[in-house]
Parts: sequence; C-alpha cells; structure tokens
Amino acid sequence: MGARILVIEDNPINLELKTYLLQALNHEVVPARDGDEGLALARAQTPDLIICDIQMPGMDGYEVARRLRADPALRKVPLIAVTAYAMVGDHEKAIAAGFDMHVPKPIDPAGFMAVIQALLPGRAAPPMPHKGPPEGTAAGVPAHLMAPRRPCVLLTVDDGPVNVEYKIDLFHAAGYELVPTRGVAEALRLLQSRTVDLVLSDVVMPDGGGFELLRRLRADAATRDLPFIFLTASARDEPSRQRGLGLGADDYLIRPLPAHELLAHIRRCLASEHGTDR
Repeated sequence: MGARILVIEDNPINLELKTYLLQALNHEVVPARDGDEGLALARAQTPDLIICDIQMPGMDGYEVARRLRADPALRKVPLIAVTAYAMVGDHEKAIAAGFDMHVPKPIDPAGFMAVIQALLPGRAAPPMPHKGPPEGTAAGVPAHLMAPRRPCVLLTVDDGPVNVEYKIDLFHAAGYELVPTRGVAEALRLLQSRTVDLVLSDVVMPDGGGFELLRRLRADAATRDLPFIFLTASARDEPSRQRGLGLGADDYLIRPLPAHELLAHIRRCLASEHGTDR
C-alpha cells in the first residue's frame, strides 16, 4: 500500500520529477512550494514521509527540519533532505538539523527510490541499491514509456542547468542514453562526430536558438531526417509553434508537461513511420 509523502520543493520542474517517480510506485504526493506551506501541510495531514529541498527562498530546509523535529506530532516522521551543488559537510549538516537521509542532485532515480523504500518499512520492497530496477520498469517508469531499443540516444539542447538535471534524471530512468548540450554551436559540433536517435531542443537560447538549429539540421543531408522535438516554456505562442513545425519539427511541446506525456511523445516520434525511415 502506498504512503502519503509530502514533497517540499520550490522548483516546479524538480517537483514534477519527484512527483512522477513517487506516483509511479503508487505513493500519494502532497506538494508544497515553500517551507511555510510545507509545515502547514505537515501539521494538517501528518504524512508518512517528508522530502524537503534545502535551498529555498524564505525558510530553508534546515529550518523546516528543526521545526518538524520540535513538533511532538511530527518529530518521528522520516525526513529526507535534497540538495543541489552538494558540498563537503552537507550530509553532516543535514543530519544535525534533523534529517534522516540526504540525497544530492541531480537525483539518481533508482538510488532515490531505494532511500524512500528504506524509510518506509512495510510500504515498499526492501531497498536493493546494488541492483538496477526490474527490466522495463526503471525507477517505476512503465514499460510502454521506456526507450524502444537499447541503446537509444537523445541529444538535448538546453542552456538551463535545472532543466538539464530534470532531463538527465527522467531519461536515464526511462532507459535512454542522454547527451546534454548547452546551445546550438555545441549541438552542431557533437552531431559531426556521433549519431543520435532524436534531438530535444529548447527554443530560446543565447546562440541562435532552437529555430536556427533546426533550420541548419534540415539543410544538411546528413541530419535532414533526424527526429526533432521542441520543448519550451518561453515560446508558448501559436506563431512560434507554427514556425517550429513549419521548419520541420516533429513535435512542439510546452512546459510544464507531465513526465509521462513527454516520454510518450518521444516514443511516438521514434516509432512513427517518419522516424523508422530515418
């Protein structure tokens, strides 16, 4: 039976990834977007486990942990710290503040789920950190959303470090090999030396942007038929979408987008008649 898990996370992309991974194992997720909201929800719902980011505006994760441990009704609830840019001493600092476990970003999905299982005895299978998840269900990803073949290489083009972290976690969990690049020039250089199965690109970037990248790929005989999907949070308007599709994109997706929908779009693109011809 799944547990009720409170996730305190101010970054919507990171919150989406954690929610997806937890729901894949049938846990109920209670989201909170800052420390104050997290404390209020913890007191109102008494969750079975709390996952809390450390770097948050206002009340940080350390203060959240101290207040939870000072509350008689909540002091025994298992508490996991999640930190970006982990530094030496972060683990000890988190434990001293009252956390039971500390997980650095970018999150390794299989390891993350092993930590969850370890703190929820009777709620999930025993942790097996030395082994991968069952074939076809990595970190709870359903088999129909896993990579259609191995290896299957995705080239991502995105200059946002948080977005890159999210994609690394999600696509590795789904069985893809991920090659991250930060802009048009880097992506073009890489495509001269290695083969990829699909390009997933942001639109707005400092060195020409996704439209320029796609224009150049479609003008080159070697990459003319390479599957290409836009994923953007900024170029959300219909004219931008029409421009991207007019340049030859296979799909044009708007963030935020549930992880399972993104994986489904990629699977469809790779399995399409156009894609199998490439």
